[in-house]
Amino acid sequence: MAEQGLKARIIEDMKSAMRARDKPRLATIRLITSAIKQIEVDERIELDDARVLSVLEKMIKQRRDSIEQFEKAARTDLSDREKAEVVIIQEYMPAALSEEELEVILNQVISDTGASSMKDMGKVMGALKPRVAGRADMGALSAKIKARLNS
Repeated sequence: MAEQGLKARIIEDMKSAMRARDKPRLATIRLITSAIKQIEVDERIELDDARVLSVLEKMIKQRRDSIEQFEKAARTDLSDREKAEVVIIQEYMPAALSEEELEVILNQVISDTGASSMKDMGKVMGALKPRVAGRADMGALSAKIKARLNS
């Protein structure tokens, strides 16, 4: 994607949702653009695709946490709305990596960094994050790294 490609796509999708009078989709896309604008205003910068992806990842994580809480409270109405938002937000994320692809990247990073113990966890995560950003669950990946470095 070209510079500003993802942000431009989100804005175009917002216009399409307005024309189609798709209120749930429009509301979610407005939440996305609002989160992006908030960071741009606060930091006085223009977000590139990598930063937009990190905003989207954070939004998905927040919604998954909310879904968990709503389901514990038996609020399926709220949980269903959050699930619908996750589906829309995920449309802007790159395709997820398969388990095999993750293993290959993880093995590569561990050998590149020379990681051998838990002391090297930060080094591995730092090298891994840019390679899998938006394409893997960092929490699950962190657990895999811990298991690998502890053995």
